[in-house]
Amino acid sequence: MPPVPAAPGDLSSSTARANGTPPPDTDRRWTQDIVAGCSIAGLLLPEAVAYAGIGNLPPQAGLIGLLVGLVVYGLAGTSRFAVVSATSSSAAVLAAATLSMDVAGGSLRLALAAGLVMLAGLFLLIAGLARLGGITDFIAKPVLRGFTFGLAATIILRQIAGVAGVKSGYNDLPRFAYQLLQEVGAWNLRALAVCLAAVVLLFAVKRWRRVPGAMVVIVLGIASAYVVDLPRYGIHEVGAITMPHVTLGLPDLSRVQWLRLGELAVAMVLIIYAESYGSIRSFALKHGDPTSPNRDLMALGIANLGSGALYGMPVGAGYSATSANEAAGAQSRLAGGCAAVLIALIVALLLPQLARTPEPVLAAIVIHAVSHTLTLDAFRPYWIWRRDRLLVVAACVAVLLLGVLHGLLTAIGISLALTLRKFSEPKVSQLGRLGDGHDFVDVAAHPEARTVPGILIVRPEAPIFFANAERVLAHVRQMRAEAEEGIHTVIISLEESPDVDGSTIEALRTFAADVAASGQRLLLVRLKPPVLDVLSRAASDALTRDALHDLSVDQCVRSIAANPA
Repeated sequence: MPPVPAAPGDLSSSTARANGTPPPDTDRRWTQDIVAGCSIAGLLLPEAVAYAGIGNLPPQAGLIGLLVGLVVYGLAGTSRFAVVSATSSSAAVLAAATLSMDVAGGSLRLALAAGLVMLAGLFLLIAGLARLGGITDFIAKPVLRGFTFGLAATIILRQIAGVAGVKSGYNDLPRFAYQLLQEVGAWNLRALAVCLAAVVLLFAVKRWRRVPGAMVVIVLGIASAYVVDLPRYGIHEVGAITMPHVTLGLPDLSRVQWLRLGELAVAMVLIIYAESYGSIRSFALKHGDPTSPNRDLMALGIANLGSGALYGMPVGAGYSATSANEAAGAQSRLAGGCAAVLIALIVALLLPQLARTPEPVLAAIVIHAVSHTLTLDAFRPYWIWRRDRLLVVAACVAVLLLGVLHGLLTAIGISLALTLRKFSEPKVSQLGRLGDGHDFVDVAAHPEARTVPGILIVRPEAPIFFANAERVLAHVRQMRAEAEEGIHTVIISLEESPDVDGSTIEALRTFAADVAASGQRLLLVRLKPPVLDVLSRAASDALTRDALHDLSVDQCVRSIAANPA
């Protein structure tokens, strides 16, 4: 386990580490980790059982995922604050994925869930080995914000429906909400009252950050189950948790089922890592800690492989659990290990008592856990910035109208489509010299900039590649046609392009031939080394090696003035 970075100005700790000896406050930090681990255990244990319910799995699936996640990430991860356990979003995606396969029996649902978790873990592990730590770039932050808001609304409404005793096969929120209202006369009001009381208590206890509110309501709920005959009033308990019967192995599924799960696992991977790395990176930046995305990918992959092999839940580093760990005073990943030990002891000794937990109490824990994301503050920045408003709203609406899984995939598709549209229609700026200096800027944005007589200087404002190369060069042709007479040189600055593909090379060679046929000269400038290298190999009679430069626009213009053709 790597040492915890010293606080700014903590010279004694830095010196001690440099000499290879533990810092003088090691004992205090271990004490803080033990206290933090005990504190978050009270939060994680109830949430694990509750999130298993979201995933339509037995309670032990949540406990298995929790224990495996804490142990594996504690050994292989990098963040000293991250807590890897079942999360509400991954549980909701898991439930939507298994329901999309028209599962009839509980045993088959458990097998499909285990297979999905294992495939997600395998994909995460492969991505880490392939150094694909940037895979979360496929989910834009506005998409994640909108998805999270819509998911929170969906989860809360479904928890209320479950407590009220309303069951529905609809995945979309409008029809689900309509059915819920239609059956209002049959609602279990006693169970709803218990749920409401637990929610109020959770919010009341929240002001004491080190008090595990979830554990408090669990203990009170179990105590009430021993005093009052809850089933008599229609208030169900969790029921038997069969940890001794946990099995290790590969689910017995058909080839078709594995292939279908492979498709669904992509969405699971994106959600797990986007949520996890967002939490990891946020707290690393806050405390000045280093990060290793690829190592965390592999750690999450191993954790999910292990959880799936034991028929557990998908796991990730949720923001709320990680935040609670930091708030409890954790100093290293030892806190997660301490939490795992305490949870394992509770599971070993108190399973019969946990089985008496009232279901409305678990629903209250879920509602409280996701409520912090159900706020319009997540949308406000995009209105202030006037950017990505369509994207964040579309992601939220997609989840509400299409369900969790299809809503997520639709939102990602919209994000990629808008990105491709932006890159496929880039702006092409005409450049002029700013004053008497060396800077060439967009003349549309800087009317004071002067164009250079006889030279048309343009710059695509996005990387040029196969999807936009012809459109960019068509725009340059139009600018040539509209330019003043006497143009003898066309300069294209490709500073925004880190590389070029085959289609772009062919388009540039064709454009160079057109320019040469008009008696003009073409120069490609500000070329990155890979671009210069590949275009040098692709040089032709029209696009000669002498037309390719890594020099600045100013240097090329001065060279032309000093050596006119």
